[in-house]
Amino acid sequence: MVGDSWTHKIARICILPLVNTPVTPNHLTTVRLISGIGACVCFGVGEREFDVWGGWLWLFSAFLDRADGELARVSGKTSPGGHKYDMFCDIAVTSLFFLGAGIGLRHGWLGDWAVLAGVAGAAGVFVAEILAEKIDQMNQDTGEKAYPGFAGFDFDDVLYLFAPVVWLGWQMPFVVGASVGAPAFALLTWYRLVQQRARRKGQTS
Repeated sequence: MVGDSWTHKIARICILPLVNTPVTPNHLTTVRLISGIGACVCFGVGEREFDVWGGWLWLFSAFLDRADGELARVSGKTSPGGHKYDMFCDIAVTSLFFLGAGIGLRHGWLGDWAVLAGVAGAAGVFVAEILAEKIDQMNQDTGEKAYPGFAGFDFDDVLYLFAPVVWLGWQMPFVVGASVGAPAFALLTWYRLVQQRARRKGQTS
């Protein structure tokens, strides 16, 4: 599925010099994974300087999430294995953000409860993203996504806002909110998947 969000368009331009080089989409995905994990480790330190560097690493990783797919499409190097690898990295990095941020908040007024909130947020995101991917795969024929974007932005473009949240020191309400919101979002996504399956079954019966 060709992305048409603003970030996809920018990434499409940026990867053009790489099209006829040995660099593959999986190379970019691997750098995306490493930089994303590095960002989450920085957030887990819980110090201002590390939060700043972690935010920049996070933005770089989020952009590579767009760039690897665009390189695959433009260069004709798309593959089921590459898609699964990309999906695994996306789910892992996004989930680890909340775990890292929760660990980084352990010295705050919530203490170890912040870590538990991070775990809950990470688990909710992990399940929600897997279920959303199942919905997207079911709708490959129509191109309909589990959570479509708007005004030229994809739903997961919200990831770019995670860095400013950390820079502004808003991790605490963000992580606490995610500890409740992410599991609820996972439940909603599961419900949509059940509805989608029932609708498909009704169409084929």
